[in-house]
Amino acid sequence: MSLFKARDWWSTIVGEQEEFDQGCLCVADIDNSGNDKIIVGSYKGILRIYSPQPAKPGAALHPEELILELQLQDPILQVEVGKFVSGTELLHLAVLHARKLSVYAFSGTMGTVEHGNQYQLKLMYEHNFQRTACNFTFGGFGGVKGRDLICIQSMDGMLTFFEQESFAFGRFLPGCLLPGPLKYSSRTDSFITVSSSRQVENYKYQVLAIATDAESRQDSEQQKLGSGKRLTRDWMVNIGEQALDVCVVSFNQATSSILVLGERNLFCFKENGQLRFMKKLEYNPSCFLPYTSVLEGTINTLIGNHNNKLLIYQDVTLKWVAQLPHVPVSVHVANFQDLKGVVVTLSDGGHLQCSYLGTDPSFFQAPKVESRELDYDEMDTEMKELLKVIKEATKSQDILHKAEKADDLKVAVSVSPSLDVISAADNTVDTAVPSISLKVTIWSRFAVQDVKLSVCVQSPLAVTQDQLHFAAIESGMSRSVTLSVFLKENFPPADLGGDAAVSYSTPTGVPRIVWCMFSLPLNLICQPIQPSKNAAHKITIDTNQPPVSLSSIFPDFLGESDDEQINVLGFKFLSGATVTLLASKTSSRYRIQCDQFEDLWLITKELIQRLEEYFVREEAKDFRCMFPGPLPLQEYFQLIDRHFELRINAEKYKELLSERAVQYRAIQRRLLTHFKDKTPTPLRNLDTLLDGTYRQLAALADAAEENQANLYQVFTRLKSGTHLFVQLIGLWQNLSPDEMTILKATFLPLMQDSQELGWEECVNAAVAQLLRTCLSKSSRDQTLSSTSQLSMPKDTNRLKKHITLLCDRLSKGGRLSLTTDGAQQEASISGCQTIPESELEERMKDSATDETSPDHKHIMQKSPKSGNLYHQFFKDRPQTVGCNIKISCQFHK
Repeated sequence: MSLFKARDWWSTIVGEQEEFDQGCLCVADIDNSGNDKIIVGSYKGILRIYSPQPAKPGAALHPEELILELQLQDPILQVEVGKFVSGTELLHLAVLHARKLSVYAFSGTMGTVEHGNQYQLKLMYEHNFQRTACNFTFGGFGGVKGRDLICIQSMDGMLTFFEQESFAFGRFLPGCLLPGPLKYSSRTDSFITVSSSRQVENYKYQVLAIATDAESRQDSEQQKLGSGKRLTRDWMVNIGEQALDVCVVSFNQATSSILVLGERNLFCFKENGQLRFMKKLEYNPSCFLPYTSVLEGTINTLIGNHNNKLLIYQDVTLKWVAQLPHVPVSVHVANFQDLKGVVVTLSDGGHLQCSYLGTDPSFFQAPKVESRELDYDEMDTEMKELLKVIKEATKSQDILHKAEKADDLKVAVSVSPSLDVISAADNTVDTAVPSISLKVTIWSRFAVQDVKLSVCVQSPLAVTQDQLHFAAIESGMSRSVTLSVFLKENFPPADLGGDAAVSYSTPTGVPRIVWCMFSLPLNLICQPIQPSKNAAHKITIDTNQPPVSLSSIFPDFLGESDDEQINVLGFKFLSGATVTLLASKTSSRYRIQCDQFEDLWLITKELIQRLEEYFVREEAKDFRCMFPGPLPLQEYFQLIDRHFELRINAEKYKELLSERAVQYRAIQRRLLTHFKDKTPTPLRNLDTLLDGTYRQLAALADAAEENQANLYQVFTRLKSGTHLFVQLIGLWQNLSPDEMTILKATFLPLMQDSQELGWEECVNAAVAQLLRTCLSKSSRDQTLSSTSQLSMPKDTNRLKKHITLLCDRLSKGGRLSLTTDGAQQEASISGCQTIPESELEERMKDSATDETSPDHKHIMQKSPKSGNLYHQFFKDRPQTVGCNIKISCQFHK
């Protein structure tokens, strides 16, 4: 904090919600009356001229102090005052826009009534540009007297020179990427700028004038290889940082100098580019102004920074610091009436202030500290109590803060019971896609700040707006927003669930997060259709309760005309897949069939969920769904192989792109060498080879992008198949909810797939960990640990072997748990004698090499004669008393 504050002599707020920058402020005697005026131009194109008058503290702005306010058509980039009109030495106003420069004459008429004086601007001339302007400078270029010439710098680095009303010439600065600050030095007749290479460059006006004219940047580059006068720098200095502003000063008691304000340093150079001094700044500067020389050979400089401070330096010595009420982006020194040296500052928000360096200190006084003797016994007692509290707090394993029973903020999501009448879908699907509305309500018990709402659904579902922000929610108030969810891609999602999370800050500043889950209806992604009799994949679900008609559990998919077919129902996804659901009239069996294995998941999940809800309403006890088996391992393995094949293709495309990119750069270097050679030589078909390599790069990039899109779709399908596979295992072995949680975490570790960390290596490591711990055969195997790093495997054989072994261990009575108690695990599978892992691995290898061997069968096998024939048996294994093995075969005609 500064001890002294800049004393406010006059201030005002310029406009409302307008933006200003460095070139938007100018102080000059525009009306040639002897007193300075403040000229301000904004990015909204409003030009204002002020004539400040001393006022009492706290008094409002007098209307006569704003002597002119004019709305121009274009944003104002810079305003300057100089001798811009030929035939007169009076001062005129130059206003720079993006595409033109306008020069105005400012005049006033003395008022004869109480309304006061009248001022007006008259357009003298204007220059239109073909390029977008950045900034401009002016002066007596070439040593002319009594008039100012104008140099305008465009965004592409071209300098355009105007001799008042007429165009002179244009030159491109060599190697310019982005424009920098530009100033003119009259003593050396040169221009100083800072390039994007962080170099201070000096160009003589005579060199610019006699250089060959260039209509475009290409012409300027060709001058280096052909004839013509080359544009060269007079001197150049590397400062190593970007420059905010440049000033050229010449005072009576100091030599002419060039001052450059960098991002962290203040540089001062002589006219020939030699460094006079450099000051390292401990803050981020925003603007500066060298304004006078008090001692011989020194320069006084005003520097504003982003800490609301104005610092005065004499060369490198800090002389004064004053506190400002804003961050200045431009600073000037003005003379008003009898007050000389008024500091004029302008902020980016339009705070215009005229101040002087006062000596009124802050009236804050630190409170007196009461001295008292230290009681060491009391301190020891307090220390013991604090250590006890810390010890009790560290006993809890909860890292996050536990929420109170009554949360400060609650969020609820209400899903519309019907689809939207007018769909809000924005998708890539060819057919008409419906949407459904979500109403998210946020209620706050206390006033909260910075509330952010995030709504997330499973891909390829999408939300019309997934991120919303509220600045504040008052106490006891609620906010509601309505969003729409729709299917964005041409394949079904793996889950119809979603969640809404709200992050906010409590009145004490503590960040909190609350969230809730919601479920979308099935009719959002599918619609009823005529059932299909034939299908490639079928699964059967058994229940322990009497059969239920489909009209009772799927009333939203059965109309009045479907009363006769209440035991058969067809579903058609928006992607085109058809799923048929059949309910047995006599037995408690339900069959789901489809041509694609992964598309069975959503209908199976919906069936089980609706059956549970139905029997809960009927108050049926001990309802349970069962899967008689066998597990569809081969169908699941086909999904894994398809996903892994696309990952392999992605790696191949990456390698090919890298090779072609290296080849393309090598050809470019060879061509560049040919073009730089002064003696022209044949290209030897290098241009043809460059064009062919470019076409290969474009084709490979398109193929890689298409493969990535297919990988994204196949991974979603793999997640659907994995959900179905895990659900069938749970129904097959009647796993508990805790065991299902472990199984889902094992097979679904990733929400998104990537080349660095893929699904196959994660699942393989998780399954292997289960086989070594809770599904191990002995306590000795539980001590083994895996130290291998996760990397993309060469194939999926090991993963499929581990998944098969996991199913085999579960079929023998193994149970999933996070503990590694060997005695408890051995007792749980004691009803069936285990097979050594080495023997099972040998059988898997033999069966993989000879699939038709009659002695070694797969757990899942496909028969060409009778459709899908599933066998589940274990041949040549010793039978144990008390072991009940059920062999079930199911034929589908």
